[in-house]
Amino acid sequence: MTSLSVNINKIATLRNSRGGNNPDLIKTALDIERFGAAGITVHPRPDERHIRYADVFELKRAISTELNIEGNCTEEKFVQLVLSNKPAQVTLVPDTLGQITSNHGWNTIEHKDYLTKMISLFKQEGIRTSIFVDPITEMIEGAAATGTDRIELYTEAYAKDSALGKKDAAIAPYITAAKKANELGLGINAGHDLDLLNLQYFKLHIPGLLEVSIGHALICDALYLGLENTVQLYKRCLSNVELYVYGKE
Repeated sequence: MTSLSVNINKIATLRNSRGGNNPDLIKTALDIERFGAAGITVHPRPDERHIRYADVFELKRAISTELNIEGNCTEEKFVQLVLSNKPAQVTLVPDTLGQITSNHGWNTIEHKDYLTKMISLFKQEGIRTSIFVDPITEMIEGAAATGTDRIELYTEAYAKDSALGKKDAAIAPYITAAKKANELGLGINAGHDLDLLNLQYFKLHIPGLLEVSIGHALICDALYLGLENTVQLYKRCLSNVELYVYGKE
């Protein structure tokens, strides 16, 4: 079964908006684990506008499931954060300074030498590695050449087109990319704008999908459906059980 890792950046954003510790980030992460998620994802950024670097140390001590740290490895502070905490997985994302959210994958051909060096550094510390990529065959091949364990398919294009009723066309490049990744021995993760309306279709059509990382949509759904129920609904999307959510068809 495909694993669900819940990105808790938005919980940190809400906490930071008023100062103090409400909602309690660590308690929320522990509750998400208790509700059935297989992991917790964080994506700290240099301005610490949501996840703070100190949060990562606390989370690593507290949680018992997998910790996935996403971020831009061109920032030395991020590299040291990962090496200090030794999460189960590090996902390398080519963010630019001040970027609101991730919006593209790595050019794994242009940056092959650099990515190979960073992948080697993290793997030497026993950290599973993943590279954020667009669903382009050449980028998958480039990722494999770096020695990474996995790729994370950037799914915004799939989400946008499937919302327009173009699911078959939307999923096609991801199927091709997944087949190439399988052929090359790469594990497959996915993330960005996956939700209760598009997740199950994606999961059922992507061979070898190991993990999805979902934050924004899941937290938004939790406002209406409750956090425990929402985590269970997302897990159900990752099974072969038909899903129906009231008000969403």
